Parts: sequence; C-alpha cells; structure tokens
Amino acid sequence: MTRKQKRLSVIAGALFFLGAATTLTFVALGQKASYFYMPSDLKTASVEPGQRIRLGGLVAKGSIVHGKGAEIAFGVTDDKDTVKVTYTGILPDLFREGQGVVTEGSFRSDGEFVADSVLAKHDERYMPKEVAEGLKEKGVWQPD
Repeated sequence: MTRKQKRLSVIAGALFFLGAATTLTFVALGQKASYFYMPSDLKTASVEPGQRIRLGGLVAKGSIVHGKGAEIAFGVTDDKDTVKVTYTGILPDLFREGQGVVTEGSFRSDGEFVADSVLAKHDERYMPKEVAEGLKEKGVWQPD
C-alpha cells in the first residue's frame, strides 16, 4: 500500500465512523421525541395509543379526584376541550386547579391519558412556554 492509499483509507474510515455516529444519534433522538399538544389540538391530531406526547394546559376546576394510594385523576383544559388524565405518584407542591401544567405520557386504547410525569408552574408569573403559547393562540391566557 502506498502512502496515498493509506491516507485515503484513514480518511474513509473516519468518514464512515462519523456517519455511523450521526445516524445513531438521530435514531436515538427520534425515538425519544414527544410532541406537545393542547386538549383542543387532539381533535385534529393523529395520536396513536401508546405514542408518547406532552399534554399541556390548565388544571380544570373541580376535576381533581384522589384515588387509592398515590393515584390521582384530573382534567387538563384549554377552556375549549378537556382531557382526563390519570397519574400515579407524587404531584408537585404547586399543583392546583387553574394553574398551568404539562404532563408527559400516552393514551391507552380506551382513550384515557396516563401520565408518567407532571410538571407544574413554579411561581405566580411563570407559565411553561408551550402552554403559554398554546393558550395565547386560543385566546384563553393573557400575560400580566
């Protein structure tokens, strides 16, 4: 092998390695992506049962129901539609009716949203970016 052939083989090997690393990164990120929806967006979206999504809005007034143990059910609303959410675990301290919330999880085949994490706002003026933008588009939430 000449010096030129060795150099070309090293460059080809490096390009192959970089291509493989890039491909694996995009595949891994694609599998972890979860899309953000407001309750009224779900009417037009094609969300499959078991597909991970983020559901955001306001905790519907009068919708919080405590179940057995750490199980809780509540509604997420954008004042146009409401989605029933069930969650098992400890809720954030600032979780309450009328406050902004983002839940992550998936729909079961019966249409119920099962959350595996619940994120709530952390001070009086903060609203999660996706929730604030979605509520502003719907004309529901107005910043101070």
